[in-house]
Parts: sequence; structure tokens; C-alpha cells
Amino acid sequence: MSRRTIVFVGILLAYALGVGLLMYRLLADIDPRYRESAEESLVETAHLLAATVEQHSSEGRIDAEQLRPVFRSLYARSFSARIFGFEKTGVEMQALVIGRDGIVLFDSIGQREGEDFSQWRDVRAALQGDYRARTTPKIPGDELSSVMYVSAPVRSGGEIVGVVSVGKPVQGLNQFVAAARRKTMVVGATSVAAVLLLAVILSLWLVRPFGLLADYVRYVRSQRSFSLPRLGRRALGTLGAAYDEMRDALAGRNYVADYVQTLTHEIKSPLSAIRGAAELLHEPGMPAADRQRFTANIERETQRIQELVDRMMELAALESQRRLPKVEPVALRPLLAELVASAQASGAARSIRVELAPGAPAWVEGEAFLLRRAIGNLLANALDFSPEGGPVLVELLARSRGVDIVVRDQGPGIPEYADARVFEKFYSLARPHSNKKSTGLGLPFVKEIAELHHGRVTLRNGEGGGAVATLSLPAIEAPPTA
Repeated sequence: MSRRTIVFVGILLAYALGVGLLMYRLLADIDPRYRESAEESLVETAHLLAATVEQHSSEGRIDAEQLRPVFRSLYARSFSARIFGFEKTGVEMQALVIGRDGIVLFDSIGQREGEDFSQWRDVRAALQGDYRARTTPKIPGDELSSVMYVSAPVRSGGEIVGVVSVGKPVQGLNQFVAAARRKTMVVGATSVAAVLLLAVILSLWLVRPFGLLADYVRYVRSQRSFSLPRLGRRALGTLGAAYDEMRDALAGRNYVADYVQTLTHEIKSPLSAIRGAAELLHEPGMPAADRQRFTANIERETQRIQELVDRMMELAALESQRRLPKVEPVALRPLLAELVASAQASGAARSIRVELAPGAPAWVEGEAFLLRRAIGNLLANALDFSPEGGPVLVELLARSRGVDIVVRDQGPGIPEYADARVFEKFYSLARPHSNKKSTGLGLPFVKEIAELHHGRVTLRNGEGGGAVATLSLPAIEAPPTA
């Protein structure tokens, strides 16, 4: 066994020993704490009963008979109280009234009346105006039968004329003590196991760097002549390889592979169309109209691939950003007015009316260029799915510490099967007026921009038909004018 392993095992054993000692102290401290809590309640009960007896005592004579029907009724009571997993159904408390001579005048369970209790320390201390508590087995030698007693003096005319002693079986406390010990042991054992597992994982994780240092030491020892440049090149090469491995892990090689696989799948269709058209163009004697149609098809599919690659590169660049490089206050209403004017021109060919609803101005903190791209994508979607002559309404709605940019159209809405997939990359629905699909990267692009601005984007069906896209962003106060 290596010295490193011995040190590691020693540390684990020291930790386990320390936790074991701590658990031993905690387990040993549980029983006294429960007894102290019970004793505090018994003290209050004893003084309550002593005050009650004092009300019926006069001229130095104690009258405890008024307690007899009370305790008879108390012991006859039936109830069910669930206390920390234990069910209590009856009263176990015992009360004694003792005269100044130490003779028991009243016993709530009727077993000790007439006995001499003057030598019990709690009774003797109470007759002297002091306080003591005791725990005494009802059956000599049987600790399970032990009863905890506390006493309170009974006064009449300013002098102590007797004692009220209240007792509670310790066995009633033992069940709570045992349950607390079990829970403490389970928690302690679980924490020890968790820390030991974490230590093993950390040790395995840290072994590689220490092993690397050991390799360098062995390498230096094996060299006849020490060459610092050669050692430096070897170290740089090893560190470079480790950095490449870390960079690949951080970049997410699996993510890139999935991305490339999906892009390849999307490009297959237009490439097949281009190849088919190109093969047909080689045929002799093709009419000019067909040749023109196939050429246009090649140009259209090439443009589709170009658009797909461009949009994917934009999205990949956006996803690699963890935060916006530069933020500034952006006034949303002028930005929306500009985008609505541009959308009106785009929708004029199909007589689509794009309107900006009136409202109060709002400001957000972010990058105006990206926000313009995101809202422009939402407007382009609304135009694509709007029927000819249909309206597209853009609203700017203020809410508590935020603002919503809402784009509504009167198109066919979102089919139920596509509701959960509209923000997936490369997923697209056919446009009603052309039956063509987009790249399927527009909405994912909007989602990334929203998250970079600490907001979110949703797309749902409107109550009166059509689709409602909502870009929610945190709002800021209007910046002071210069």
C-alpha cells in the first residue's frame, strides 16, 4: 500500500472516529434533555395542584379530598393523541398530598396513603422551602418501573403545612428517547456514508493531477542530463492535451455531433432536388420552358440551403454566448413602430394590415439589434400564417416589473400535434398560402435572444382564432434625457 493511500485511509478513519465520538455525545445527551423537559412540566403541574389545595386548606389543616373526584374523572377519560408517531390514550401522571409530618394524606391512585414519605429528598426539601427532584423505581431493582417525582410546598398562613408531589413514569419518556436515538443514528450513518463517498470521488478526481506530477518526477530522475527546455516542451504538450480535452468537454462534443447530424438531415432534401434537376438538364432536346423551370428549381433549393446554413451559424453563435457583450437602454415603442412599418410593406402584396396598438412607452436593457431580429422573426411568422387581407396586431403591454410584446394574427393557429414542438430546431409548419416550410430556426433564434435578455417567449393559440406570440422582458425605468 502506497503512502498516499495510507494517508488517505488515515484521514477517512480520523473523520469516522470524530463523527463516532460526536454521535456518542449526542446520543448520551438525548435522555437527560428529555428528562429536563419533562421535569419542567411536572414543576408547573405540582405548583398548580399546590395552589388548588391551598384554596381548601385553613388553620394549618390540609383538605385534599376535593382532588379525589377530579383524578377519578381524569383517569376515566379516554382520548387519542398522536405525538411524534406515538399514540397516547390515557393519563399516567400520579399526584400525592403529604402533610407536614411526611405522612401521605392523598394518593391519586390510592396506593400510598398513610405511608411515611418524610425521608424522600424531594419531600424533605419542599417542607424546608427548597427544591429537589428524584427518580425512584416502583419495583426495587427494576429501572423500567422508575417514576420521576417533583414536589411543591403547600402554604397556609405564611407557613408550609404540607407538600404536593407529582410523579410521571419514566417509561413514557423512554419511547421518545429511543425514537430520537434511532433518528440521530440514521442521520449520522447517512452523513458518514455520504462524506466517505464524496471523499472517494474527490480522491479519484484528484489522483490524475498527482499522478501527472509523479510521472514528471520519474521522468526527471530517468534523464542522465537534466534538460529544462525538453522538460518544458513535454509539460506544455501534456497541458495542451489536457486543455483540448477540457475544451471538448465544455463545448459539448455530443451537442455538436447532434447539430451536424440534424443539419445533414435537413440538407438532404434540397440536395436531392438539385441533383435530380441537374440530371434532367443534361437530357438532349429538353424544351426551353422545362429547362427554365428546372434551373429555377436549382436556384430556389440552393437559396434554401444558403439560408439554412446562415441561420444555423447565427443560432450557433448566439447559443455560445453566456451573456450579452454590451447592453444599453432600449426604447421599445419606437423600435416596434419601425418594425411594424417594415412589416406593412412586406404584407402589402397580400393586403395584410399590420398595426401597432396605442399604449404607454416602455424601456428594457439589452441589445437593440438582437431585439429587432427577435421581434422581426415574430412578425415574419405572423405574416406567413395570416390569410390574405387579414390583420396583424402588435401590442406593448406593461406588467409588474416587466413588459410583454404581443404579436397576434388571424391565421389557422397551431395544430395540437405541433404545440409542444414549435421551438424545436428545424421544426416548421407549412405556410397556408404557399405550402412551403421555413428553415425551422426562427423561433429557436427568438428563444435564445429572449433568454440572453433574461426573458422568455411563448406561442399559443388565441381565444378568437389565430396565434399569439408573446416576448416577455424585464423592464427598466426610462433613462434621463440629456
